[in-house]
Amino acid sequence: MTGTQKRLVQDSFEQVKPNADAVARMFYGCLFEFDPRLEQLFTGDLAEQGRKLMRMLGLAVKGLDNLAELVPTLLVLGRQHASYGVAEHDYMTVRRALLWTLERGLGAAFTPEVRESWSTVYNLLADTMKVGAKSAVLVNVPESDRSYQHKW
Repeated sequence: MTGTQKRLVQDSFEQVKPNADAVARMFYGCLFEFDPRLEQLFTGDLAEQGRKLMRMLGLAVKGLDNLAELVPTLLVLGRQHASYGVAEHDYMTVRRALLWTLERGLGAAFTPEVRESWSTVYNLLADTMKVGAKSAVLVNVPESDRSYQHKW
């Protein structure tokens, strides 16, 4: 991620922030259209979930200024998402839905450079979350799922 990409993401996020609730509704509508199975992962109030999404996205975008502080949060977020049933391939669907939403939310301001910047930043964030998710899977294997027992 370059400094220019970081700035483009931060500036474009500021443009969609005033319409956060509508942006979140658009995102989830698109996400569930791309993969209806994902809707079952959301059992609570979707409007509140949308507010959480926009807050977390805002923290991540701001956190691009200090990745060393952002990474631990992303690792925890990845572990949490794994516990909710989010699979690794779901991150690609989220990426598509996010880019689709930003394109509609930003209109002409969603230039190819802005698109590329968001893609780069999303991949960085998602890859870090996937590391957290994998650590949760390795640590949280239920006793009944273990195929062997130590007899030392």
